Amino acid sequence: MLIKTSRYGPGRVRPSEITPKGVWLNRRELLKRAGFGAAAFAVPWASWPGLAHAGRKLENLVESGWMLDEDLTSLEDITTYNNFYEFGTGKGDPARYSGGFKPLPWSIRVGGECEKPGVIDYEDLIGSYPVEERVYRLRCVEAWSMVVPWAGVQLSEVLRRFQPTSKAKYAAFETVYRPEEMPGQERGFLDWPYVEGLRIDEAMHPLSLLAVGLYGEELPNQNGAPVRLVVPWKYGYKSIKSIVSITFVEEEPPTTWNQQAPHEYGFYSNVNPERSHPRWSQKRERRVGGSLFASKIPTLKFNGYEEEVASLYAGMDLIKHH
Repeated sequence: MLIKTSRYGPGRVRPSEITPKGVWLNRRELLKRAGFGAAAFAVPWASWPGLAHAGRKLENLVESGWMLDEDLTSLEDITTYNNFYEFGTGKGDPARYSGGFKPLPWSIRVGGECEKPGVIDYEDLIGSYPVEERVYRLRCVEAWSMVVPWAGVQLSEVLRRFQPTSKAKYAAFETVYRPEEMPGQERGFLDWPYVEGLRIDEAMHPLSLLAVGLYGEELPNQNGAPVRLVVPWKYGYKSIKSIVSITFVEEEPPTTWNQQAPHEYGFYSNVNPERSHPRWSQKRERRVGGSLFASKIPTLKFNGYEEEVASLYAGMDLIKHH
């Protein structure tokens, strides 16, 4: 259940405080010294033992009203089990192969149907808007999920700066194209660069976030540095990473996975246990970092954010408009 609160009560402190990064990165060593064997800390998803390519600590984080009273996924699991095909198709490939990616300096072009097209620099982004701590569920179409302590800027606050016009019905997003730094882009299994899109009311919803960090630090490369989208009621592939452009458009924009396999991946991609993927059910999910023998848990409609976002889709057939 989503808990809206602007204060951290007993047992619910700031995510960047309750789980120091060093604890997660050194947990294997700590467990060994405590006398536990490998089975005590083995997880079925741990496909790469490397450390995160972490950035600097984010200063002056604002306590957010968007928190979850659920156990957080560890930093190690968040940074070593990823879908980021620009670095490869394996879950461990982003951690393995993203070390040569250079996320700074960075800027995002914003244009299309707006009064004030322009560019926003990364340093301007994190300096001009409140960077909030938010804990969101992340649900991927392969039926795995995480609970992630993001840090970011509310997307709507940034978009308003460019004054979208009445013709702006959608927002289209594009990932950087640097095959010399992103080895996955040298392979032709997707059309590069990666593109995504939201309806304008989805983009303007207060849950939509331009994430710039997790666990109180700047985003690691493998998690979409330096700026990625997080839309928590949709499957993870909608939350496009390493964004270089946002364009306001009148017609529904093309999106990478919808172009790749439209019968499997719709434009909306709302988490919906009632609509199965053609090759597997979406009714249950497994949390990354849990026990090998842990049971899957039921998938929540809209990933648990139904109360907040269901009104966006009033009257729509969510099986047809998947």
